[in-house]
Amino acid sequence: MQKTAIVCVTNDLTTDQRVHKTCLTLQKCGYWVVETGRLLPESLPLERSYFTIRRKHKFNKGPLFYAEFNIRLFFYLMNANVDLIFANDLDTLPAAFLASKIRHKRLIYDTHEYFTETPELANRPRTQAFWKMLENYLFPKLTDVLTVNASIAKLYSEKFNKTVYVSRNIPTTFVPEKLKSRKELDLPENKRILILQGTGINVQRGAEEMVLAMQYLENEVLLIVGSGDVLPVLKKMVEEQKLQNKVIFRPKMSFAELRQYTINSDLGLAIDKDTNLNYHFSLPNKLFDYIHSGIPTLSSGLVELKQIIDYYDIGYYIQNHNPEHIAELISVIFADETRYNLVKQNTANAKEELNWENEEKVLISIIKNS
Repeated sequence: MQKTAIVCVTNDLTTDQRVHKTCLTLQKCGYWVVETGRLLPESLPLERSYFTIRRKHKFNKGPLFYAEFNIRLFFYLMNANVDLIFANDLDTLPAAFLASKIRHKRLIYDTHEYFTETPELANRPRTQAFWKMLENYLFPKLTDVLTVNASIAKLYSEKFNKTVYVSRNIPTTFVPEKLKSRKELDLPENKRILILQGTGINVQRGAEEMVLAMQYLENEVLLIVGSGDVLPVLKKMVEEQKLQNKVIFRPKMSFAELRQYTINSDLGLAIDKDTNLNYHFSLPNKLFDYIHSGIPTLSSGLVELKQIIDYYDIGYYIQNHNPEHIAELISVIFADETRYNLVKQNTANAKEELNWENEEKVLISIIKNS
C-alpha cells in the first residue's frame, strides 16, 4: 500500500516554492502527498499534482491564529491516514510533534529560517520568549531536521547538539514556454528595471531606502513584486515623494508569472539589513530566482549571500543603506557595461550548479532514511 505524507504549513500554499518542491520530492519517493495550509481572502487559485487542503480561519494573525491553527491541525493529523508528517517552521511544529508522538508516526522538521530571531519576534520580548521556550522543548526531541543554509544549520547544531541537514531553497530549472515582452507585461521599454521581489517584503529589508534612492535615478525604474508588511509604507512614500513614474508595484503572483518579470529586469535587489540573527544568516530565495533569470544581484553582503555571489562573481554590494549611496552605486554599475555583461554572463555558470535537481538529493536521502 502506498504511504501517505502530510505536509504542514501556515501560509496559503500559493507562492511557497520550497514546500511545493518538497511535495514533488515526496511524490518522487513514492508517497501520496497531502499539503495542508490556510485560505486567505487574497489567496490565488491553486493547481497542484498532489492533494491540497486550504482552510479558512476565524483568526488570521497573532496568538489566537497560532492557537487555532495548531488545534485544528492536531485534530486533523490525529484522524488522517498518514505515515509521515512533514512540518515546516516552528509555527506548525506543536501540532505536528504531538500528533506524531501519540500516533507513533515519523516526523521530519524543516525550519526555513532562524525563527526565534526574526525581527517580528525580536521586537516583542514576551512573544519571543514563548517561541524560544517552545523551540527549546521540542527541538531536542526531533530526529530528522533540515534547514535552508549552512549558517543556520550550524547555529541549531551547536545549540542543540544535533545533526541538522542543509537543503537550500533553489529553484528547479525553468524557462517559460513563451517569454513575454516588457510591453506585454506593461513595463517601460526604455528604462533599466530594478526588481525587488518576494512574499516577505518586510521591515529592515532595505525596501524603504531603495524607494528613496529612486529620487536620484533617472534612467531606472523600481519594480516591487510580491507581498509584505512594509508595502503600505512604501506606497505612501511613493505618493509623498511623487515617485509614481519611478516605482511600479505588482501583487504576489504565481512562480511562472513572476519569472516573466524577473527575466525582463536588469538588476535584482537583495539588500536586507544586518539587524538580527535571522537576517544576518539568511539566504533569500530571490537570490536564486535572480540567478535563474540571468540577472546580476545587488546585495548588502550578508554572510550566506556573499559566499555565493563571490564564488560565482554574479553581483555587487552596497556599503550602507544611505539612499544616495545606493543610487550612486547603481549608476556606476550600469556605466561599466563590460563589467555588467561579465557578471550577467556568470549567472549562467551559477545556474548550472545551483538548481533543485542537485539540491533535492539531500532531501531524498532524509526521506528514504526511514
